[in-house]
Amino acid sequence: MITPISSKKKKTNIRDHSAEANLFLRRALFSFIVIIILIVVLITKLADLQILNYGYYTTKSNDNRIEIIPIPPNRGMIYDRNGTPLAINNITYQLNIIPDKTKNLNEQLEELKKIVDLTDEDIETFQKERRNYRAHRPVPLKDNLTEKQIARFVVDQHRFPFVSIVGIQHRYYPYGASLTHILGYISKINSQDKQRLEDENKTSDYVATFNIGKMGIEKYYEEVLHGTPGYEKVEVNSRGRIVRQLNQHPPQAGEDIYLSINLKLQLYIEQLLAGRKAAVVAIDPNNGEILALVSSPSYDSNPFVGGISSAKYSELLKDPSKPLFNRALLGAYPPASTVKPFISIAALSEGIVTPKSVVNDPGWWQLPGTERRYRDWLKWGHGRVDVLKAIEESVDTYFYQVAYDMGIDRLNLWMTKFGYGERTGIDISPNEETRAVMPSREWKMKRHKKSWLQGDTIPVGIGQGYWTATPIQMAKALTTLINNGKTYTPHFLLYKKSDILNSSEHQPQVNSDNYIEKNSLVDVNPTYWSLAKEGMHRVMFGSRGTARKVYADAKYQAAGKSGTAQVYGLKQDEIYNAHKIPERLRDHALFIAYAPYDKPKIALAIVLENGGGGSSNGGAVARKILDFYLLGNNSTELDESSSNTGIED
Repeated sequence: MITPISSKKKKTNIRDHSAEANLFLRRALFSFIVIIILIVVLITKLADLQILNYGYYTTKSNDNRIEIIPIPPNRGMIYDRNGTPLAINNITYQLNIIPDKTKNLNEQLEELKKIVDLTDEDIETFQKERRNYRAHRPVPLKDNLTEKQIARFVVDQHRFPFVSIVGIQHRYYPYGASLTHILGYISKINSQDKQRLEDENKTSDYVATFNIGKMGIEKYYEEVLHGTPGYEKVEVNSRGRIVRQLNQHPPQAGEDIYLSINLKLQLYIEQLLAGRKAAVVAIDPNNGEILALVSSPSYDSNPFVGGISSAKYSELLKDPSKPLFNRALLGAYPPASTVKPFISIAALSEGIVTPKSVVNDPGWWQLPGTERRYRDWLKWGHGRVDVLKAIEESVDTYFYQVAYDMGIDRLNLWMTKFGYGERTGIDISPNEETRAVMPSREWKMKRHKKSWLQGDTIPVGIGQGYWTATPIQMAKALTTLINNGKTYTPHFLLYKKSDILNSSEHQPQVNSDNYIEKNSLVDVNPTYWSLAKEGMHRVMFGSRGTARKVYADAKYQAAGKSGTAQVYGLKQDEIYNAHKIPERLRDHALFIAYAPYDKPKIALAIVLENGGGGSSNGGAVARKILDFYLLGNNSTELDESSSNTGIED
């Protein structure tokens, strides 16, 4: 019997090992290639980090632990001509805080109030100042810490990780208010200072400095006094504390400077003017060196260094005596009769008068074609007057006629040559000195929108009307007269410390020729200078000189000219009576003088606000100053032939 074959075939499962092997190999090769690529990428990245950009990433890493700290330079000190310090540096302690790293800043400030007596004004100042500092930099919080405040903070210092006490140089003016209008002061750098430094590309010079010169010598010679900052590279911990010093580049200190100021004379004049509103400029006519410059009253500049309080500053602003106002450089007063010697030289040079021409003075002068009369100070007049008598007795009518004959154009031209209406060029910032007013047709039209009238010229002849001048201008004009037209620029700087170091004999070489100005006045006839000087000598020693009583017993010969400047105009027939008007409306007393007469060593320009008569009051002040300087406070005889006479300077 035959067995039938089943219709359902038996299922077989045969594996293709060759195909599987090929698949495995392909996968393994792909994985290997991927691994190789990743290894290459990793090696490339490591090479980039460790080799190609090693310097960059090392620097980035070090920024987390290394800081560059700028080191402030020592500010140069200021001395008088004899080496007496006028502005010095003291070490004080300052509380600093890094606001960007301080958590709960306001809370910490509140806690510090109890510890270091932090005031609301300190905090307000800090909030304003922090905007001027770069991120992560310490910002001053309180200056001039006391020993008690330092001790209290040290005990609780662990609570304030980003607050520290540092010793800093603090500018100090040992003579307080005595020299403020000369030295000025330094104070904190504000937004305006910062912008100016950026404009002048000097920001890097002040990375370590909080203060900058604001006024006076401190401002004018800022670049000389400031110096160049240094730096130190330090390692710090996570709290910003210095762990160790890695490197240091020392700063370069600012230069010390020596001023022409004679401190003894300066202090004496200040004492003499105490309680008055006044200004005095004392200058050496042989070189333009300023021996003393006093504006009274003054103010102590020391509070401005650390930042004066609003209350104290407001008090100074509201003071009716205006102590902030520098009367010597900014005070514009009618120069009055002090200008008569200069106008005489102009009139002689223009041929308006001659040394021998004489006019009659009845006590008044009348403008032709009008009924307007201009009175002389002497009601009954001076009789027959020549140029010498006009200066000696200060004859107003003589100079009314001179002004009328010269006209405003020639008056303006000549008086501008003497420096009136112009800044003197003194080494003080221009905004600290006024031009005052030497009037002209153009000036009146610009200022008052009116044409110049003939009647405007007449009072100019006696230094009144629209004419105003500063004490420093008066002093400069006087030195020009003394030197027969040669003009020196008034200046404070005597020499810098480097001038001594660079000198082979270790003696500063002061070159006065550097301060000589070009001036056509040197072409004036020498006779005219001599006449003006002789007239000024007679003011003090002539038989009818306006200041003869004050100088009757003087132990030296001198020359000068008084002036009495009206504060308000009198009516046609009004009589001036100082006792019946408020003090603020009384006349100003002015006086210019120099001595010794033959070999001048000192020239003075004096203004006493509301001080009355120039001869009696201004002349008396000048006499005391000359006595002090030439005679050693009137204690010794003057030997005019000796070059060593007087106070050491």
